[in-house]
Amino acid sequence: MPFREMSVMDQKREFVMFATAEGANVQERCRRFGISRTTGYRWLDRGRREGLAGLEERLRRPRSSPRRTAAAVEEKVLAVRELSNNAWGGRKIKRALEDRGEAEVPAASMITAILRRQGRLTEAGSAEHPGPWSRFERESPNELWQMDLKGHFAMHAGRCHPLTALDDHSRYNLILAACGDEQTATVRRHVEEAFRATACRSPC
Repeated sequence: MPFREMSVMDQKREFVMFATAEGANVQERCRRFGISRTTGYRWLDRGRREGLAGLEERLRRPRSSPRRTAAAVEEKVLAVRELSNNAWGGRKIKRALEDRGEAEVPAASMITAILRRQGRLTEAGSAEHPGPWSRFERESPNELWQMDLKGHFAMHAGRCHPLTALDDHSRYNLILAACGDEQTATVRRHVEEAFRATACRSPC
């Protein structure tokens, strides 16, 4: 099945729709959309205050001293590139700048252009930037589930191992379980329960 391409605006609309749904986990939405929490909450704030118009791309560069500002931003981009041992491309550098709270963060495509102009990005390295953001999904429910153990953490009576399973079409959370371990028998029990529940909901 071909990938469905989405514009940045479409991505923002979809993120805001999912992140504002009842019971939504904003941090998890950010992870799945590949954006930082700073960016996610900024989109949500604009969407609430200004509606869809608030999600339009905005010019980050101030009107005064554009050349000086561009040079300063370029220096920050190159500094992050060097800290990554010249391994990161436009998207990772953009996210790093956002996570640092930088006021001016260029688009990933602009960062890639800066790296290429400065001779920091080879054609092989540019493979990290495949083009417009797109999301893959199956055509109908239950074709594919994505299952993950989210990493354990300490509790008063042991450790909790969160287990989740997501339907790749509907994005419906089919399993959300606090497991006492990551053993096969434990995971299998929750998966079988989800299979039975799904079969009961399916039309005969």
